[in-house]
Amino acid sequence: MEGSMGLGARIQEGDCAVLKRDEVFKAVPILKRRKVIFEKQWFYLDNAIGHIYGTTFEVTSGGSLQPKKEIEEPTTETKEAGTDNRNIVDDGKSQKLTHDDIKALKEKGIKGQEIVQQLIENSTTFRDKTEFAQDKYIKKKKKKYEAVITIVKPSTRILSTMYYAREPGKINHLRYDTLAQMLTLGNIRAGNKMIVMETCAGLVLGAVMERMGGYGSIIQMYPQGGPVRAATSCFGFPASFFNSLYEFPLSKVDSLLSRTFSIETLPSESEDNIPAEEESNGSLDEKPASIQETEEESTTEATMEGNQTEEQETMDLAAEDTENKESKEKGNKENIREKQRKQQERRKKLVEAAALLKEKNADGLIVAGRFHPTPLLLSLLEFVAPSRPFVVYCQYREPLLECYTKLREKGGVINLKLSETWLRNYQVLPDRSHPKLTMSGGGGYLLSGITVVMDKGKSDAGRLEAQKTEEPTSKKRKLEELHS
Repeated sequence: MEGSMGLGARIQEGDCAVLKRDEVFKAVPILKRRKVIFEKQWFYLDNAIGHIYGTTFEVTSGGSLQPKKEIEEPTTETKEAGTDNRNIVDDGKSQKLTHDDIKALKEKGIKGQEIVQQLIENSTTFRDKTEFAQDKYIKKKKKKYEAVITIVKPSTRILSTMYYAREPGKINHLRYDTLAQMLTLGNIRAGNKMIVMETCAGLVLGAVMERMGGYGSIIQMYPQGGPVRAATSCFGFPASFFNSLYEFPLSKVDSLLSRTFSIETLPSESEDNIPAEEESNGSLDEKPASIQETEEESTTEATMEGNQTEEQETMDLAAEDTENKESKEKGNKENIREKQRKQQERRKKLVEAAALLKEKNADGLIVAGRFHPTPLLLSLLEFVAPSRPFVVYCQYREPLLECYTKLREKGGVINLKLSETWLRNYQVLPDRSHPKLTMSGGGGYLLSGITVVMDKGKSDAGRLEAQKTEEPTSKKRKLEELHS
């Protein structure tokens, strides 16, 4: 595990990797002879196999990747630089090279760095720009003409940054710094028994699995339709990580708490059987098409061969029909067996998940979904042991305010905190470090706390009401004593 997950790991076929270009990321599987399109560039990942993660490649002709050689870049310090940019007019006439000239250079096989150098030499205003403006110009042209790709190992930081930049709606706009706080506040560590309820495409689940390192157990609670783990698969975890991952439907939580839970109803009502049935139907739908093709081929062959008698044709067709029926029956039996095997495995996992939840000694609870958090949290906290942390994420503040109030009324929790993090990115460069012009408007809200043992029949609200009722009576007695 250390060799594949740690530093110095090599890219292997079948791995899940992340392509990086500047601050843009894309998760892809490493497969041979498969075209990948990234940042308006197409290429194949065949040549990347065997290299170390973090290697930077250059896209050459034919879409093949070649490790980029370290070439000393021409220093702009020796070149002339202006004092300011006030006299430079962006009229589009400063560049002598036309679009056709650049296209011709590309056709000749001239690489991006050489094209950038020629653009600098043919720019009439480059020498008048300030040193900072020259660096900015070179960086801009490199981004446009240099086809450079870096392949990195997926991690929570990289994947959360990728999802937040590309598809924030799929992760409920969960920002990477907020996710980091969730892992810290939830005390996620190896050997824990965690309950995770999330609808963030499996990103939160993957982050928890990465932090736990395959040690401990995770019970994923999911709504109707089955658990979604699109982002979890991008982490490229080994199979051993999934041995300690369990899943349990939210629809059965109430029956589990009321001790009316029955495992017999799960196989027929399980939502995950629906995709399996669709897959089997799809495979069955494909077979009649192949049967039709064989029948058409047999009829064309019969018309081409005029010497065959009608009796022979009918015998051949009958033999083909029996063979097709036998193959269809075999296929049906295999699909049924595979489906039954999957159902048995799923049923076994559900029994184990139910047994883990019944112990009511989970080490933590993480909730990050698009549903209202109050009913989810109040029911799932029943499975958490005392003195354990819980964290709830929501994109909006109002649902968490209601959740905060309900928890204060019910009691059994301490150290309740509702927080929002403010994040600002900075550009750090020599003599030009400053906050970036664009920044995130909000990364969502977190409600965190710690469970405690609560005396039956007592709550914070009850204590407050008792205090309110007691205070007036004591004041009245003091007033009566003073008047008397």
